[in-house]
Amino acid sequence: MVLDPDTSAKIARYRPRQAPPAWAVVAPLVRSAVAATVTAVPYDVDRLLHAVAGLALWAEASGLPRDPDTWLRGEVIDAFVLSRAGILAPTSVQTYRTWLRRVRDALAWTDRGEPVPPKLHAPANPHTPYSGEELAGLRHWASHLRGQQRTDALALMGLGAGFGLMPREVAATRGLDLRRPGPGHPLIHAGIRRTPVAARTRWEEVLTELAESAGGRYLFRPRRTTAYAKNLIGSWSLLHQPSGGLLPLSVGRLRAGWIVELMCDRIDHDLIAKAAGLASAASLARYQHFVPPLDDTTAIRLLRGRPA
Repeated sequence: MVLDPDTSAKIARYRPRQAPPAWAVVAPLVRSAVAATVTAVPYDVDRLLHAVAGLALWAEASGLPRDPDTWLRGEVIDAFVLSRAGILAPTSVQTYRTWLRRVRDALAWTDRGEPVPPKLHAPANPHTPYSGEELAGLRHWASHLRGQQRTDALALMGLGAGFGLMPREVAATRGLDLRRPGPGHPLIHAGIRRTPVAARTRWEEVLTELAESAGGRYLFRPRRTTAYAKNLIGSWSLLHQPSGGLLPLSVGRLRAGWIVELMCDRIDHDLIAKAAGLASAASLARYQHFVPPLDDTTAIRLLRGRPA
């Protein structure tokens, strides 16, 4: 991924106050971990650096392996924050735990089994959105499946392309999470706390149908016994390949298409970033090349603004 210059500079020059000698050996790993997650979690880079650096130095002093995957295990995070219980206020201890668990969840090599973390200045490589024809073809295919296969396929598509959810959020969504505040109101995902997230209009009807049918159960694979596993969605997509030469269903590509669609609609970038759970509007830069340039007529209309 390519970070904006300000974020990249903060990561590159970060050093804890009164840093011990061990900082020199853990610093590259801390910087890589933060660079890999800063665009995927709703916290600013300074807080992430402070939290991850504190964890890394504590892990080094405790004799743990010099490896972010080890540092960010649940039991290691809990032990670290408990060690700070006499130093920090109780609310701060809980905050540190939340930050570090979000970093753990966002790390690609932990969440999807990829062994190598992204480099600080690696080339941008966001998911490629489906084209309009591809998305229409997948929706037609999904709508004509039978039984639970239809429900699962439409849940993946509706939650990915309609709400722009991440895989874990797709997996966690239950029917009762999707609500309308009143008659004629938009469909809202009440389970997403970062900002009000409304469904795209074209997905409201099918999502409402799925939510009413699911009730308190999960929308996707409601009979599962585990809340989430790294292969939960990937294994389903592997077993249910679309016909007619269509590409497999990918939540990442559906979410990317949702982001790009909002950008094409010229929605405020800060609002898109908040709705997507990204660190800042700067995170949208990696999607900009998917957004076609404005024609002259549209550009002039937008520049003129609304009539007084």
